[in-house]
Amino acid sequence: MGLTIYQVDAFTDKPFAGNPAAICILPKPADEMWMQNVAREMNLSETAFLYKKTDGAFHLRWFTPAVEVALCGHATLASAHILWETNHLKRNEQARFDTLSGRLMCELKGDFIEMDFPAKLETACEAPAGLAEALGVKMKYVGKNQFDYLVEVDSEETVRKIQPNHSMLAKLPVRGVIVTSRASSKEYDFVSRFFAPGSGVPEDPATGSSHCCLAPYWAKKIGKNEMVGYQASARGGVVRVRCHGDRVILGGQAVTVLRGELYS
Repeated sequence: MGLTIYQVDAFTDKPFAGNPAAICILPKPADEMWMQNVAREMNLSETAFLYKKTDGAFHLRWFTPAVEVALCGHATLASAHILWETNHLKRNEQARFDTLSGRLMCELKGDFIEMDFPAKLETACEAPAGLAEALGVKMKYVGKNQFDYLVEVDSEETVRKIQPNHSMLAKLPVRGVIVTSRASSKEYDFVSRFFAPGSGVPEDPATGSSHCCLAPYWAKKIGKNEMVGYQASARGGVVRVRCHGDRVILGGQAVTVLRGELYS
């Protein structure tokens, strides 16, 4: 009998949209190389591995096809969704995860899952050589946080039309590049896209961790504490955000689309 693995579309309420993540609940800690190989086999932006600890929390790790990452929102959302859906947790119980980014908490709020994540503030910086050329757009602002560069551009149309040079972006010494602008529609407050070719993910469809930077950035600019962001990838993703001190509350939905078994 193999290990069950799930595929969940996160930050969406319908299948085949949002960001797909693979979720594997383990009986005990697994070998790191095995986890990396499974993530490469699944070939999604992230595959999550978790096991239950003696205190009732879950140890959680995330792998792209190329590397382990320190923070991942959509695969955390997907992990919590699976724990409730498979009755590993009751619907009124919090999902508690111990990760490389500390303790992360998730809870059900109606049809949405809310995640308590650390804010990842950016500071203004000089654009590194090649960034503007790689994006092919005029940059209004460039900042950098622990993980990524943040680039603001003039409009949602610009965000949607970017066709970056992924080979050039992969040379930058960061996890990825967030490109963002104010939204042109009243449905959303801001839009974004996220490119991380250096981490094995040319474009991530819907990224929770980037919103840990986007939320405080746009909160300062537009004076709102609660906002809705739209990640304008081909699949699209909707992320509710709320700033709370040095934390960001991320809200999203998730849909299970596949269940299988791992035999190796």
